[in-house]
Amino acid sequence: MNNTAAGFRRRPLSVLVSLALVPAMPSIAAEEVATSQLEQVVVEGDWLGTPTKENVKTYTGARNVVESEELHERGALNLEDALRQVPGIQVLDETGTGILPNIGVRGLNPLRSERVQMLVDGYPIAIGPYTNVGVSLFPVTLPSLEAVDIVRGGAAVHYGPNNVGGVLNLVTKPIPNEVEQTLRERLLIADGTGHVMTDTYYRVGGFVTDSLGLQFQANLQKGNGFRDHSDTEVQNYIFDVDYFLDDINELQAQLQYYDVTADLPGALSPTAYEADRTQSQRPFDAYDADMWRGTLAWIHTPSDDLEFQWRNFAHRADRTFFFGQDLPRETHWADPSRESSHVADSPRLFNVYGTEPRVTKQLANHTLMLGGRYVREEVEFDVNRLTLADGSYNDHVRDWDFTTNAYAAYLSDTVRFMDDRLAVTPGIRYEEVRTDWVDEKPGSNKTDSNNVSAWLPGLTIGLQATDDVFLFANAQRSLVPVQTAQVTKDGEFANETAWNYELGSRWQLTDGLQASATLFRIDYEDQIQHNRNTDRFENLGETRQQGIELEGRWTPSDAFELGLSYTFLDTEQLNDSSSSFAGNELPNAPRHHVSADATYKMGLWTASANALYVSESFSDAANTVIENEESVAPDEMRAAGEAGELPAYTLVNARLGRDIPLGNDMSLNVGLGVNNLLDEDYYFRGVDVSPVGRLPAPGRTYMLEGQLNF
Repeated sequence: MNNTAAGFRRRPLSVLVSLALVPAMPSIAAEEVATSQLEQVVVEGDWLGTPTKENVKTYTGARNVVESEELHERGALNLEDALRQVPGIQVLDETGTGILPNIGVRGLNPLRSERVQMLVDGYPIAIGPYTNVGVSLFPVTLPSLEAVDIVRGGAAVHYGPNNVGGVLNLVTKPIPNEVEQTLRERLLIADGTGHVMTDTYYRVGGFVTDSLGLQFQANLQKGNGFRDHSDTEVQNYIFDVDYFLDDINELQAQLQYYDVTADLPGALSPTAYEADRTQSQRPFDAYDADMWRGTLAWIHTPSDDLEFQWRNFAHRADRTFFFGQDLPRETHWADPSRESSHVADSPRLFNVYGTEPRVTKQLANHTLMLGGRYVREEVEFDVNRLTLADGSYNDHVRDWDFTTNAYAAYLSDTVRFMDDRLAVTPGIRYEEVRTDWVDEKPGSNKTDSNNVSAWLPGLTIGLQATDDVFLFANAQRSLVPVQTAQVTKDGEFANETAWNYELGSRWQLTDGLQASATLFRIDYEDQIQHNRNTDRFENLGETRQQGIELEGRWTPSDAFELGLSYTFLDTEQLNDSSSSFAGNELPNAPRHHVSADATYKMGLWTASANALYVSESFSDAANTVIENEESVAPDEMRAAGEAGELPAYTLVNARLGRDIPLGNDMSLNVGLGVNNLLDEDYYFRGVDVSPVGRLPAPGRTYMLEGQLNF
């Protein structure tokens, strides 16, 4: 098989084994088998290595891999749904269609997934990898994924910046050795409203010669979400090429076009929510975006102990939000209980280019990795406004241009002791980021710049204590530069830094029973939080997130599997400029996260179910408990439903599927699933262009699907 640095790669060499560059160590039993079967060990230049459950067992940090089969068996509606069972992950589903994910890690803000480094096949996909880390354009659809790799610790040196919450690597389908095709059709039907979303996926690929592999994927989604004013259309096309020039040189390339248009139902006032949570009070809110994205990598392996990779990526992204505004403000411009007097649009045009060479060398018991990266971001940041009363249009509310040049270099050395049982990896990363800003609005001559440089050290330790027990510890520092969204609003902002610590263990208790436990702590400095009351950014100063993640999986037979996980999270704002929030919890950071999943196979049938409990949390830094039920004095700039405690909720999903062999290497899988089986009624507070009010989470949804492989 083939793919990018994620590890799915076809080589015209003998069987390869990642050695010390990957911070995993083989168990004693696996090591003996490998020694008896292989005559050479070949260095592979990727820190995370192949995203498999076997590699997770000896990774020196908290990590989970959700593989392709699980994605189908769980009947996940979208990526957010697929991640709910992972310890430490908080998901706020805004649309039910997956186009705008809100994923948080260990108490970090989940809104627009801005606190986790998102990668596709090892390449960053944030529209601005340094200055626009919020995922306001998400060029990923679930059917195109082979695996989801969630790394919560131990990767900051090699994957920066913005990895305080870890690295989320989305691995696309690999090119198969033989030419094959997949056709999948899925129908999502919302209970109550009867809204239907179609999801059509097609894939064809394979190695057409011994040295050339080609693959094409197309995913088309169209229909309505579970609420009114939710019409959505997505197109995602991916073309992959893998070419072996000879035994030591390989070229990998991917070209993608992604396009989405959608109506956004937005948040509801408490009164409207209680009356009908499927309605919309935001008739002008909408979203339009597209992205051309390309990657190119050259992999040169002149010997078993040396590998050189030169990875390049570029994208051109154009995304626009449309949103109603109540101006002049009587309460809040986004108050869903008031009619809009204006409609604003906020087009953003991004041109991004990045290049990253890195070399990996094995020297005795050392594996050295040396790499560098340059990224350039060019951003056009505009805001325009239509006055509904007279139809006048102001196309110069804002006209700002940003240019960012970012340089990074990193070095790590994995040293192995005790017959490779112990691996110690010190590493360091240097980041230098300069952003220049100019106001292009007629009559303005404003300019500004932000410069930051930081040394980001890290240390990971892994010990195969016994054949069945693996211990790990790590400490790492990460950086989040000032974001363009912060510069555009009033308030306090700064370059954010954090230390992330982990101490954990994995046990193989029996052949079919395994468990893990991880203690974690994040010490954050200058954590920036958007205050939806005042539409300003606040510097929460020092914050702390700590807790424990427990996980167990029991597989008594090939037919049955049961998984359990629990996360306890304790967050605290230690200080801020006014000390008014000191001692409070962080917003959107529930203390308890409990999940369970079960899969049972009988013949050609597969039944699965999973359940998730999430405890209550706060929606603001002030930890407001009682929701304000009606608008208050105008000078407070607050609106109905702007703040208040978020409810606890329990989600139950189930799916029943059957494989149908058709002969001639053809197979059909059909499935019926129900998400939110109990029709749980829960919500979170508004986000982005609809920041005030209750944002309903999807209700019960039925899923019918069929997949043909041939």
